[in-house]
Amino acid sequence: MIRWAGRLIVVFGVAHTVLALGFKGRGNARTWFGGGIRNEELGAPEPASSAYWFSLNSFGVPMALVGALVLRLDRRGIAPSYLLAGALAAWTAQCAVVLTRTPWPIMAAASGLLFEGTRRARSRGGRTNVVSSGAPSGNLRVEGGRRR
Repeated sequence: MIRWAGRLIVVFGVAHTVLALGFKGRGNARTWFGGGIRNEELGAPEPASSAYWFSLNSFGVPMALVGALVLRLDRRGIAPSYLLAGALAAWTAQCAVVLTRTPWPIMAAASGLLFEGTRRARSRGGRTNVVSSGAPSGNLRVEGGRRR
């Protein structure tokens, strides 16, 4: 469940960024990187500025990174925090209320999978137990393993 949540989050973030670049960002790169939107008022954005905030500077890139982090934690056998699942669920809920015609159900599914996967992992006593090896250098040894 955690793996599927991570995959959904990555796909959602990448798809948002790529599609926004394709639909809104087309033809604006020269303006963006040439300094054309540096001094614009944020209250009344021009089309190039609006396209920038919708694509490259949107939530898409950080969302893909969050999904990649979830996948990395899963590969290491570590259950993500409930805080991450809760924050993602809260963000998704506000998206559902404010922008109803968006693909928020995908993120709602990812949030649910993340909650349930974390709950199951924690009910089994955690996914990875890190204990001190007792070595003078303070090295850590990982005991336990991935439960699939």
